[in-house]
Amino acid sequence: MTAPQPLTEQATPRYRGLENRRPQRPPIPFVPDPDAVEAAGPVFGTADVGPFDADLTRQHPGEPIGERIVVAGRVLDGQGRPVRGQLLELWQANAAGRYVHRGDRHAAPLDPNFTGTGRCLTDDEGWYRFTTIRPGAYPLEECANTWRPAHLHFSVFGTAFTERLVTQMYFPGDPLLAYDPVLHAVPDPAARRSLVAAHDPALDEPMYALGYRWDIVLGSR
Repeated sequence: MTAPQPLTEQATPRYRGLENRRPQRPPIPFVPDPDAVEAAGPVFGTADVGPFDADLTRQHPGEPIGERIVVAGRVLDGQGRPVRGQLLELWQANAAGRYVHRGDRHAAPLDPNFTGTGRCLTDDEGWYRFTTIRPGAYPLEECANTWRPAHLHFSVFGTAFTERLVTQMYFPGDPLLAYDPVLHAVPDPAARRSLVAAHDPALDEPMYALGYRWDIVLGSR
C-alpha cells in the first residue's frame, strides 16, 4: 500500500466530502426582515447556559477517559474589540476518535461518560473557557488511508441565528496536520496556522489538565 504524502498548496485537491453531503441545488439568497424576531436574537439569560455546560468532563456520573485539557481564548471583532455575550458551542469526538452520533461508523468505542458537546457565553472581555478531553484521530471515510488530526468543532452565533460561524480548532505538533485535506482546503497558509491553538502554561491546571489558547477573530461585519 502506498503511504500518504504530506499535502502541499500545489498538490492539495479541493476537499468536497461525501457525495451525499454536497448540495445538489444552488443556494437560495436570504435577506432577513429587520422587524422579524430572528433579527433580535438569540438572547440567552443566565439560566439558559448551565454551570456544567462548559465542562464536558462533569456532565455524567463517572469520569471520561482521556487527556484532560482546558481550551480558552477571546472572541474579537475585526478591530480587535471583545465580542461580549456570544454563544459558543463545541462538539468533538471522544479520546478514541468516536462521535456520539448514529452516523459515525468508526470501529472505536464510545465512552458512557462523555457526550462531546458543550456551550458557554463570552464574558465582558470576550473570554470563553471549556474543560474537556483531547479527542482522538479518526479515519476519513471518503479518503483512503487518511486520518483526521485531533480537532474541536466550534460554532459562534452572532446577533441572530442567521449569523453563525462554524470552524475547527487543531492542536500544535500533531503529525497528521500535514495530511489533512480538510485543513488544507483553506488556501491561505496564514489562515491555516490561525486554526492551530497554542499551548499556554497560564491555562494549565496543575496535576489535572493542559491548557490551550485559541482566539477567534470575526470578520469586519
